[in-house]
Amino acid sequence: MAEILVEGAKVARRFQQGDVDVYALRPVSFVIRAGDRIALLGRSGSGKSTLLHLVADLDLPTSGQLTWPGLGRHGTLRPKHIGIVFQAPSLIPTLSVVENVELPLRLAGDIPSPRSEAMKALGAVGLGSIADNLPDELSGGQAERVALARAIAPKPRLILADEPTGQLDHPTAGRAMDALLKWVAGTDAAIVVATHDSSIAERMNSTWLMEHGQLQLPAIMEVA
Repeated sequence: MAEILVEGAKVARRFQQGDVDVYALRPVSFVIRAGDRIALLGRSGSGKSTLLHLVADLDLPTSGQLTWPGLGRHGTLRPKHIGIVFQAPSLIPTLSVVENVELPLRLAGDIPSPRSEAMKALGAVGLGSIADNLPDELSGGQAERVALARAIAPKPRLILADEPTGQLDHPTAGRAMDALLKWVAGTDAAIVVATHDSSIAERMNSTWLMEHGQLQLPAIMEVA
């Protein structure tokens, strides 16, 4: 069986609203293994982003335990081991396309030729020709693919994409997903794509359903 990259044991995230506890994620146990292609399917506000932020080590659970046995330990996971594509526009406007993609490589600190690796990532998503452009010169589809290139540039073993095509029309969304799936096809990297689009979910190998903070896993994936 494939290596476990992430393991959650009764992980939950709740927030305080006055005297009331509100669950953004109700307790759930799960694993993400090398090579997984997971669609996290649910409506906006269902808790998908909360789960991704926890898995990405951007937030801490209020109960339960989250570990990354195949990736590393808390505080050491990004950007080298986990690549993230955020829901909102996230390119730095004062940096060129290639500089945006290069940024996580420089933050990783131990990559010999960050500019060369950034250009390879841009080539993988078909955007090498606009490397010197600024973000405000890009179309929405191009900006999304640059964000994908930035996520894959450090060659992470886990990619988390939060509604990566939510603001795109279907043809543009399809091209963005094509680029992402083409890259992961040659690796053992796992990918989790949060989406409300069933056509994207159909392209994954597994679907996790999220509703009102409750994660429903396929029966064979459930963890005691």
